[in-house]
Amino acid sequence: MFGEETGTASEVIANISITLGHGEVVSIVGPSGCGKSTLLNLLCGLLPRTAGEVLWYGHASTGMPKRVGYMLQKDLLLPWRTTLKNVTLGLEIHNMSSRERTEKAHQLLDTVGLKGFHDYYPSALSGGMRQRVALARTLANEPEVLLLDEPFGSLDFQTKLVLENDMARLVRSQKRSLLLITHDVEEAVSLSDRVIVLTHRPARIRAIHEIDIDIDRTDMMAARESPNFTDYIRTIWSELEVERQT
Repeated sequence: MFGEETGTASEVIANISITLGHGEVVSIVGPSGCGKSTLLNLLCGLLPRTAGEVLWYGHASTGMPKRVGYMLQKDLLLPWRTTLKNVTLGLEIHNMSSRERTEKAHQLLDTVGLKGFHDYYPSALSGGMRQRVALARTLANEPEVLLLDEPFGSLDFQTKLVLENDMARLVRSQKRSLLLITHDVEEAVSLSDRVIVLTHRPARIRAIHEIDIDIDRTDMMAARESPNFTDYIRTIWSELEVERQT
């Protein structure tokens, strides 16, 4: 990787090894600028690796692995396409018939709570609704693995909680794997089976927390009310604070 200001090489990620199991939800947290988004870009082939490898079902992968969906904080909806047409974009690229992709997009929009909004343009939608469209678009190609880079970071708490619930329900009911980058420790703990804490740059794994919350893992408010939820938050925050001061 190269520094933007000096043009000199700088190490962003050091020695990191991560395994994502089938149907597992894992969150990664770390200090700002430690390389979390870079890690996702390396995993899906958007950035070239200078060392290490990415294995997909045990086999070396180059470029974007098949059946992987990548969702960013910005919804990146095309303003000249309707909600329906934004959802069907990937299906068009894969040459699915017009009838099939329209039916599938309607089903997905219904699933994410946007029934009746298929003819709306992005400019007519709220931030939360736009992210729902982006989620439906990501799910349209039926990915086995979802890579999410702070997709709800810009939303208000209530909207964020609703979308977290919807995403958890969809991912867990369909047994998809999810790797989430977030700055929100509460989001990480309430959503995840594991939370990985990274150090400052060059990033290494500081700690891995197995999240044992005995409640419905699709109910984010119930997760936050779990007796041991606060203990996880305090532990992870203390680890991040040490990294901030290092």
